[in-house]
Amino acid sequence: MLTRNQLGFFYMFLSVCTFSIMDLLVKWSSDYPTGEVLFFRGFFGLLPTYFLIPKHKLKTFYITVRPKEHLFRCLMGLMALIAIVVALRELPLAVVVSLSYAAPLFITVLSIFLLSEKVGIFRWLAVVIGFIGVIIIAEPGFKGMNYLYFLPLIFCIGMAFVTITIRKLSSTEPIWLISIFFTITISIASLATIPMGWIMPNFQDFILLALIGVTGGSANLFLTQSYKLSEVSLVAPLKYLALIFAIIFGYLIWNEIPTIKTLAGAFLVILASLIIFKREIYHKQTIPSSTRHE
Repeated sequence: MLTRNQLGFFYMFLSVCTFSIMDLLVKWSSDYPTGEVLFFRGFFGLLPTYFLIPKHKLKTFYITVRPKEHLFRCLMGLMALIAIVVALRELPLAVVVSLSYAAPLFITVLSIFLLSEKVGIFRWLAVVIGFIGVIIIAEPGFKGMNYLYFLPLIFCIGMAFVTITIRKLSSTEPIWLISIFFTITISIASLATIPMGWIMPNFQDFILLALIGVTGGSANLFLTQSYKLSEVSLVAPLKYLALIFAIIFGYLIWNEIPTIKTLAGAFLVILASLIIFKREIYHKQTIPSSTRHE
């Protein structure tokens, strides 16, 4: 019989694996318009979330007293999702995953202004270390003025706002409601891109596109369940396995070989986020069971 911590570890591992599969599918889908891919992510992402809604709430699940906070969370999440989808399709997988780990740096900075949190010397040091790592990873983009390298950072900023908003919403709103509003927003917003030209997928591609939504929705549920069952400090570091998966799959499928600078920068970013994470645990601050990139 597994303990709660062991189950939490298992669900975190499942979350990392399914997020990695979603990343692969998004990168594979580069022949399809971004808006069409977002539709599949949103619409089919509703399926796993649907099973979380309590039966007595099925007819009134949409009722909330905080519509403005939900709207802001959805808009910031949509911005983050668009940025990460385009980045995954255009940049090396390991680069995108490495830069996405910078989200805690932006959360730390924004929490000072939006949550009135006090940030000590250790977390400020971590922010500096992390941004040095970001600069090292994104150096080719800065030199060549390649805007694509800014997309993972836009994702991080969007996810910082999302995480802080979830911190506020989770005091009164269930996680499933926060999640389902977002997936509905993705589905509706993506329909506006139909006039730009969608491509009718064949049966095989339809299944793979649908899996983007299913894996994304499932990964979020696994992540939430992991945080519910286990100490966050025990399971959260496991998410950095995604970088190893990105390096392996990027090499095997797209012949992408990460540079020494990418690996060195990723090390600094991961080190910085771990320092921030440990300091939050030390100060017993609430760490929300938010998503990695929706």
